[in-house]
Amino acid sequence: MHILVVDDERSMREFLEVLLARAGYRVTCADGVKRAREVLDSAEVDLVITDMKLGASQSGMDVLRAARALSDPPEVIVITAFGTAASAVEAMREGAYDYIGKPFDNEELKLLVQKALEKRALRRENVSLREHLVPGAGVMGVGRSERMRAIWSLVEKVAPTRSTVLIHGESGTGKELIARAIHFKSPRAGQPFLPVNCAALNEGVLESELFGHVKGAFTGAMQDRPGLLVSAGEGTVFLDEIGEVPMATQVKLLRVLQERKVKPVGSAAEVPFHARVLAATNRRLEAEVKAGRFREDLFYRLNVITVELPPLRERPDDIALLAEHFLERQRQELGRPRLRFSPEALAVLATYPFPGNVRQLENIVERAATLADGDVLTLSVLPPTLRGESERAEPVQDGVSLTPGFSLEHWMDAAERRYLVAALGQASGVKTRAAELLGLSFRSFRYRLAKHGLSEREDEG
Repeated sequence: MHILVVDDERSMREFLEVLLARAGYRVTCADGVKRAREVLDSAEVDLVITDMKLGASQSGMDVLRAARALSDPPEVIVITAFGTAASAVEAMREGAYDYIGKPFDNEELKLLVQKALEKRALRRENVSLREHLVPGAGVMGVGRSERMRAIWSLVEKVAPTRSTVLIHGESGTGKELIARAIHFKSPRAGQPFLPVNCAALNEGVLESELFGHVKGAFTGAMQDRPGLLVSAGEGTVFLDEIGEVPMATQVKLLRVLQERKVKPVGSAAEVPFHARVLAATNRRLEAEVKAGRFREDLFYRLNVITVELPPLRERPDDIALLAEHFLERQRQELGRPRLRFSPEALAVLATYPFPGNVRQLENIVERAATLADGDVLTLSVLPPTLRGESERAEPVQDGVSLTPGFSLEHWMDAAERRYLVAALGQASGVKTRAAELLGLSFRSFRYRLAKHGLSEREDEG
């Protein structure tokens, strides 16, 4: 733990430095506000201990305000002389952890330091836990575009309510992240968040997952099992790819949402549930209703509030900020704090249409950080498709010819994409049939479509 000691008296600085260093802390000293600000700006500080009076014209309040203005502020303990307790109380109102009067007991100060550092550690742990519970939640706060600010404002408004929310956006735009943000910003945050991919389950399995089943309801049903809607308690159930739900299940789902009761598969009894339901789709459900593939009454039941997520190509101003956000993750994961983009690489990213949206950008940044030999991420570590280069190698009679710049990984990605497109065309857009043609499970097929940004293309087809 790093402690900054601020005092205009050299003897006091040296005394505190020795006392705290012997207790196992790393200590930096400053003789005034200017030096304190320099340390706060250049190094991570966990705790500041500052005298209230710093010479004739400076004050510990200035140090306190500088510390509290940081994005990850350290705790602050104020040392005050006899007769200035009122100023110390004012400092606590400004955000100081506590104050201690002069002269102070050494053990009392060390105990106060320990408690202040424990509070900071707990606060940072809570932030880390929240980020873990909401993977990528930090992404949702990144961006200067007006549309994303409006979306975040809407999330803040709908989170505390019980309203059903329908989230629409292309694959890779972060629909589940929005759903998780709504949940964890609501009074239900302490309850489960249970997502289900409606596209990955056949009709019978989907109904069992949502509504539950009783023992003997079907082969393999060895015991009663509550569905997600009941298991979630007062939490949230997220129905991803709601547009893929079969018509027969749509009828049952509508009734369940209207009556707030489920009938487990194989049971005649109804069970009430209290979970909130959020749904998402990359399809235009209005068009699905007109085409007869989605029930109009279920659409209106789900579409109480709509969150429209724009594709990344429609908010290019956010690309550099998002890229930097993802690169910061790589700096921490790889232990390479000096990684940075070259201006040329950022310029290429800013003009790329990103058919795979935010997910594709995240993958590109991870790839670039992994392949970079130095600290600067140049054009050479970006995928050849972004640089306008061909990924193919010219074959020869008895093998292959490996041309300069050839990448087996990129060649295989390009080949996989071509086969996915061919399978969709041969299957007339029927995903299950396309998966069979490629010898893939449906789940694997869907994953590969999303990986290559083909979900929207397939839907349109």
